[in-house]
Amino acid sequence: MIKREPNMIADVEGDGFSTVEIPQTAHQISTGMVFIYPFLRFSFLLGFFLIVFLLFSFKFWCIGEITDSWFQAGVVLTSGVNSVFVLGYSGTIMVHLGWIGGVVGLVLATAISLYANMLVAKLHEFRGKRHIRYRDLAAEIYGRKAYYLTWALQYVNLFMINIGFLILGASSLKACYVLFVEEVTMKLPYFTAIAGFVCILFAISTPNLSSLRVWLACSTILSLIYIVVASVLAAKDGMNAPPRDYSIHGTTASKIFSIIGASSNLMFAFNTGMVPEIQATLRQPAVENMLKALYFQFTIGVVPMYAIIFIGYWAYGASASTYLLSNVSGPVWVKAAANIAAFLQSVIALHIFASPAYEYMDTKFKITGGAFELKSLTFRIVARGGYLVISSTVSALLPFLGDFESLTGALSTFPLTFILASHMYLVAKKSSLSSLQQSWLWLNIVFFSCMSIAATVAAIRLIVVDSKKYHVFADV
Repeated sequence: MIKREPNMIADVEGDGFSTVEIPQTAHQISTGMVFIYPFLRFSFLLGFFLIVFLLFSFKFWCIGEITDSWFQAGVVLTSGVNSVFVLGYSGTIMVHLGWIGGVVGLVLATAISLYANMLVAKLHEFRGKRHIRYRDLAAEIYGRKAYYLTWALQYVNLFMINIGFLILGASSLKACYVLFVEEVTMKLPYFTAIAGFVCILFAISTPNLSSLRVWLACSTILSLIYIVVASVLAAKDGMNAPPRDYSIHGTTASKIFSIIGASSNLMFAFNTGMVPEIQATLRQPAVENMLKALYFQFTIGVVPMYAIIFIGYWAYGASASTYLLSNVSGPVWVKAAANIAAFLQSVIALHIFASPAYEYMDTKFKITGGAFELKSLTFRIVARGGYLVISSTVSALLPFLGDFESLTGALSTFPLTFILASHMYLVAKKSSLSSLQQSWLWLNIVFFSCMSIAATVAAIRLIVVDSKKYHVFADV
């Protein structure tokens, strides 16, 4: 019997674990070199991908300004929807909502999110002026105080999303590592540090959002790799597995809190909180082009996400992990490629969501000139490096992915995407709206305000429960 070292990953409720088992091929190593050879193989494989990755980054740093097509914006939005987070939605959404609640919830969340993002996009040229930041748009409608409130909400949202990317990036590196090493000695916090370091290198070499032109194609390819691999291997496991358990587990109270948290995750899954920033890079007509990009995101763009969520839950039921590649079985090289693709995509996606923070720091400190001039380069090393060091530390300190998704949705996605968007549109377009349209917008504002409060309570409860069960810098 071959001994296997499990990598324990907690589910959202903290009631159980999913195990990542070392395949038999990882054990066909001489006893004397049980750690060194496999680790070198893992390091060489990862290092090769990183070198190619960063060389491309330095080569394609060309800056574009307000010239992007709607398709490019659509790909940016789709990259966000199909980011590495999709590998966790089977476990963080479907497990707590079941088939009926999960399917209905995903369809409703898609439609509601499209509607809310369209409201924001239509306000881009309010009063004849292009508003390139969410906070600028809020200030134009409400006044200067709203600028700071929106700024705080948006950056809390993006910061917490980046924490999720770092947790998932670290999880993908660890899942790849255990495929090649028998005696697992490196814990999750070490992989979080590695992920953070790579993100720092990428942030330094990629000056702004428009510099991601070539990386949009890379991100799409990487997403397809891990989505296709995870879907195919999960489908194979599902066809060979005995009947699964699709029931929702836990006490009545825990079920209620988990359902609320999963509902928050639903809204988190579809929304970026940075529509104006993406729209700012579009050529005219900016509003029409952004609407086309949103239609692309919420039709063609959501198909891969739907596929992997439903296949993952069908294959593993209530035991679906918060990182689906930890559940699947298959050839080592295929799983390794998928995990590396997931890691690299998390680096690109994190940069997209961190761009507003980077742009704010560049503007605040008046960083101008060439992207690789000494002053600009030094500033990016210090400012972006510091931002990502803080993010990586928080990610390693509390690596509870589902909890952070719920809290992000509650504290920022609901207020930014649904409450604020509806109220801004109501204020800006009030004279041209019918009483029915105004009532509908007020209904959205009240409903999502209640959801935000309930989801915040549920998310804090989840974090408290998990924090009691695991110590800080936990290897979950």
